[in-house]
Amino acid sequence: DTLEARQFFKSWSGKVFQHKPKSILVISAHWDTEFPSVNTVLHNSTIHDFNGFPDPMYKLKYEAPGAIALAKRVRELLMGGGIKRVDEDTERGLDHGAWVPLMLMYPDADIPVCQLSVQSSQTGTYHYSMGKALAPLKEEGVLIIGSGSATHNLRKLDFSITNGSAVPWALEFDHWLRDSLLQGRYGDVNEWEEKAPNAKMAHPWPEHFYPLHVAMGAAGDDAKAEQIHTSWELTINYTDIQKDIITNLVFFFLKQATGEAVDEVIFLSRHTAVSNRHALTVHPIGDLLGPWGFPWPSY
Repeated sequence: DTLEARQFFKSWSGKVFQHKPKSILVISAHWDTEFPSVNTVLHNSTIHDFNGFPDPMYKLKYEAPGAIALAKRVRELLMGGGIKRVDEDTERGLDHGAWVPLMLMYPDADIPVCQLSVQSSQTGTYHYSMGKALAPLKEEGVLIIGSGSATHNLRKLDFSITNGSAVPWALEFDHWLRDSLLQGRYGDVNEWEEKAPNAKMAHPWPEHFYPLHVAMGAAGDDAKAEQIHTSWELTINYTDIQKDIITNLVFFFLKQATGEAVDEVIFLSRHTAVSNRHALTVHPIGDLLGPWGFPWPSY
């Protein structure tokens, strides 16, 4: 319960962002599909898409209402933005990329939630364009959350690091990302594989980075970033960036909420988890969900 990132998320609705959204759209790194997909369900189930944890972890539930109207609106906006196919999933609930942060941010689970998938076969620019198509949602009371990681390479995790420090390659990438966002160099972030130092070390696969690109696009071309929180666990960085206000472990793009408009887009880089590839199925997310003090699962 002493983790900085956990405390940050717990303070979200009370201190960080007190305007309650009408609904929430989460772009999660843990839903990777060939074509963009939204979940259209009346009630969200809790997907425990991780292995190797004690039984209490699998009893946690976050059963927020579904957001079918929002899902239909997302599909409409994406197709209007030039994406030819957007699928609807009538059974999928919330994966841990969505319910872990939401359980801390909105523990009452009373806000309708919809998920949107990423496409790891596509590019950063593709996902940025997806975000631009979704920009009108900010004026419709929708909180847009991109849930991924600023750095994500589980094969390079160093369990000997216990003091919140970062290994040099991860720190260099994180500083490049921070500076690019703060300086408004969104084109460089879209071309991160060519522009960023240690790009393939930080993200051997891109699915955990693409939620950021959607958030950037949805924030708008005039978005300004400010770091509002930062912290490290092992070599996974959490970074929040708000539009007009950014974080060290979570990135937010934020505008002042007015009337019914939430006008906020967030990138949450807050969890240590892997892609949905069959070769990588262990999801060490207990760091945020404590307080049981579970040991990390063995690999």
